[in-house]
Amino acid sequence: MVKPADEAGVDVTKTSPNSTPTTNASGDSNSSSPAKNPSSGRHQLRPVKYDYADSFACTYIVSVVAASIAELVTYPLDLTKTRLQIQGEGAALVSAATSTSNMQYRGMMATAFGIAREEGALKLWQGVTPALYRHIVYSGVRICSYDLMRKEFTHNGKEALPVWKSALCGVTAGAVSQWLASPADLVKVQVQMEGRRRLMGEPARVHSAGHAFKEIVQRGGIKGLWKGSIPNVQRAALVNLGDLTTYDTIKHLIMHRLNMPDCHTVHVLASICAGFVAAIMGTPADVVKTRIMNQPTDELGRGLLYRGSVDCLRQTVAKEGFVALYKGFLPCWIRMAPWSLTFWLSFEQIRKTIGASSY
Repeated sequence: MVKPADEAGVDVTKTSPNSTPTTNASGDSNSSSPAKNPSSGRHQLRPVKYDYADSFACTYIVSVVAASIAELVTYPLDLTKTRLQIQGEGAALVSAATSTSNMQYRGMMATAFGIAREEGALKLWQGVTPALYRHIVYSGVRICSYDLMRKEFTHNGKEALPVWKSALCGVTAGAVSQWLASPADLVKVQVQMEGRRRLMGEPARVHSAGHAFKEIVQRGGIKGLWKGSIPNVQRAALVNLGDLTTYDTIKHLIMHRLNMPDCHTVHVLASICAGFVAAIMGTPADVVKTRIMNQPTDELGRGLLYRGSVDCLRQTVAKEGFVALYKGFLPCWIRMAPWSLTFWLSFEQIRKTIGASSY
């Protein structure tokens, strides 16, 4: 028999987690409401604490760090790809000026070893600084904007999206992020090509990323920083259609069809597929983008070789054939595959380490 509170000297409203409510001397049932009994609050359901590991800011930072790791690892392949895409254009210019071309066409490995031998091994990372600057904007915006749009289409953002919705999110995220990061991409391309220009006996246009930035602004104003932005945005939209959409779709497909957990094996398989599709989708636009960005300009910042992306596409196909649009495809794919693999593995692992949910 439970004694009244005034006789037992204890508060009968306190109950153990497994006990049922007791009845006091007046026959009233005791309640464990936190408002009347603060001491029992530890046994009540509490609001879920906000997890900063899944916040927008944290996701942004993690995506930038993962992209920087991937960029440093695979940057020599990006430089090789850019040189390969320009070499046909360079040969045409030399032929027009001298009626002959001494420029040697080289493949991917020959180009990479040629850069290391003729310019120095460290030149394989020439232009990496603006590339890292670019990812501060590009990777952070594309990953976070895709995640926000995905959550709008699903209840919690963890469900598999229909392919068309995922494609819409990927295209939008890629286009917006690349437009914002286009100035850094323009600086990167111009710095990458300086080594080749000097070997061909041409005067240097820029000496560093900062110098390239100043020269672009002086020639074309602030608007000049977005030279080539249209093919740049087109390329990024197609690349992210391949990368984000493929990774998200293949990852959920493998997990559901093969009943596999969210593990490194799934990340590897999905990222390899993402890199391959991204290379197929993005290489033609990448060739056009690179050529427009690399072309010389007049005092007003207007291109001397191409009037725009359509004109560049037309001239490239007319002079070099349709296959020229896939010039540099192999190094592009070989770069995108390890880049995608390194990025997604780093991204997922960092999120797991800090306690965030899988992407």
